[in-house]
Amino acid sequence: MGNLIGLAWRLLRGGGRRGLLGAGLTAAAVAVSTALLLFTVAVNFAFQGRADREAWRNPVAAANGAVAVESVRTDHVRGQRITVVNLAALKPDAPAPPGLTRFPAPGEVWLSPALAELAGSLPAAQLADRFPGRRAGTVEEGTLVHPGELLVVRGQTPDSPELTVKAPGYADRDRGVGPVRISSFAGQRTDEAVGYQILGVIASVLMVVPLLVFGGAAARLTVARRDQRLAALRLVGATPGQVVTMTVAEAVITAFCGALLGLVLYGVCSPLLTGIEVAGGSWFLADLWPGVPAVAGVLVAVPLLVGLSAVAGLRRVVVSPLGVARRETPPAMRFIRVVALLAALVTVPVVGGMGAGVGIFALSLGLAFGAVNLAGPWVVGRIGRIVARTARGPARLLAGRRLIDDPRSAWRTVSGVAMIGFIAGFIGLLVPDSGLLGSPDAAVLRVSAPPARLSEVADQARERLSAAGVPATVRTTDGKEGRLKVVAVTPRAHDAATLDRARTALTGLVPGGVATTAADDQRTSNRMLGDIRTGVVAVLAVCFLVAIASAGITAASSVLDRRQTYALLRLAGTPLSVLNAARRSETLIPLTVMGGGTIAAGMFCALPFVYAALNTTGLMVLLTCVVLGFAGVVGAGAASAPLLRSVTADPAPRPD
Repeated sequence: MGNLIGLAWRLLRGGGRRGLLGAGLTAAAVAVSTALLLFTVAVNFAFQGRADREAWRNPVAAANGAVAVESVRTDHVRGQRITVVNLAALKPDAPAPPGLTRFPAPGEVWLSPALAELAGSLPAAQLADRFPGRRAGTVEEGTLVHPGELLVVRGQTPDSPELTVKAPGYADRDRGVGPVRISSFAGQRTDEAVGYQILGVIASVLMVVPLLVFGGAAARLTVARRDQRLAALRLVGATPGQVVTMTVAEAVITAFCGALLGLVLYGVCSPLLTGIEVAGGSWFLADLWPGVPAVAGVLVAVPLLVGLSAVAGLRRVVVSPLGVARRETPPAMRFIRVVALLAALVTVPVVGGMGAGVGIFALSLGLAFGAVNLAGPWVVGRIGRIVARTARGPARLLAGRRLIDDPRSAWRTVSGVAMIGFIAGFIGLLVPDSGLLGSPDAAVLRVSAPPARLSEVADQARERLSAAGVPATVRTTDGKEGRLKVVAVTPRAHDAATLDRARTALTGLVPGGVATTAADDQRTSNRMLGDIRTGVVAVLAVCFLVAIASAGITAASSVLDRRQTYALLRLAGTPLSVLNAARRSETLIPLTVMGGGTIAAGMFCALPFVYAALNTTGLMVLLTCVVLGFAGVVGAGAASAPLLRSVTADPAPRPD
């Protein structure tokens, strides 16, 4: 075994300049795939970490032995959300909440670093006066949902109105929770946090499958050259087991070096990735570290996948080395690949329509992805037959014959963009339009009040606003669905400073209540819709990187693998322009067919989740994917044209 691995290492080192170039291309492909795969895995851990850090603010009622009372409400300043947590101890040994060194005493106020900075920069009448009391400390940054979160924790007495009166409007989770008697700060994940975790899982599936396909394809970048060399070894007496061992060793050594390079690349890029704002803020650097077990799993899985992919390509070498040496066309693929694709595509909307769990849906979506990759070469081979039969020139004929001869290689060139087509078709129907929720009023503050106190609350609002120097119109009206009475306040000046002064003046008008606008009430929904659009851009950006890198590396590798064929064609008098035209047709024809097909397949899988007609945003996503996908593949092919000129500069054939 050791001798075989040593031989594989010597063959890898002794492959000459072009052999080392092929190994370098493989390592580069694996590095890109590993770095993006680590990011994909880390995103799920990051959302989980956020959900866990926020859970204590979504309290669970104590079954027995309550130690504290907690209420949570949401305030706003300058268009940002402030989370206000009120706490009172019921027992002397009440534990400290997360982020605080001790349980807050009555009258104490603890601010997050971002809120403390903002309160110091704004006039007190606009923000700081909402939280009277003694500043006892700062909430530890590592326990916040994100670095810029605005959070205040206030110590109260158990009989405080904030903790004894359930304010109107608490049925809306965006406005707050409580008061609740708790036995610990374990809490539970919020619906919003769970929603983001689900979106993260779906995004990961959409990215992971193309990345794994790309990583597996890396082992096949120089398949023709390796097949020739290993076939020669088989002909001189090497056993199938020895050939497999040497192939796995060569592929795993190259892939492991690429995986380590990808880990370094991800580490360098992580500080930049923290600036991506999702769910109201950026990320802590620790959020984007998936942990040693996950990193080790990726570093093992990627080389293993590359090794398995390399072994899968050895069937011709092991079974018929003479056929490889003679460059015989491999056996045709079977129609069962298309049957598997159709079955997988039907499964996705069925599973989605049944309301199955996110894990089952993610699995079905991943299987559909894999089936697209499985059926792709078969379709490309059929396209080649049509192109060869209908060719009216040498370039088209060469392209058609090449597609028939090696449809797997042609598919690897366009598979990245085809995968993007599937993703774009899937999310093109789901990406929300920016105007879906309309434009809610951002100038009228509303305070929910018990019907019996409506007039009293309105009078107190006028007095407070007058004392604060905020000219405003105060009126009473029915609330949502007629369940509540609302005091509506319209400041005569609609600037942000006046609105925040009015909010501060109305703080505490109704125990536990807050003054909000219709825009405030929709801010969470609008933010999630915006984050979905951001996620769409991130997913497509990752997939575009994979597709363009895959197309470029595969195109260059294809030139190296077929350099003797190209040299013979040049020796026979074929112009270089014809060879380049054939390469373009060999790429663009299957790209057009497969790109359109995968977009349609993605849209079909998204049908159970469509809640509105295809909007402008979705159309723009699809159009952008089509334009950039074609441009990226064409550009990648053009980038390898100098390499083609180089390998055909001396058309005299020479042995490999």
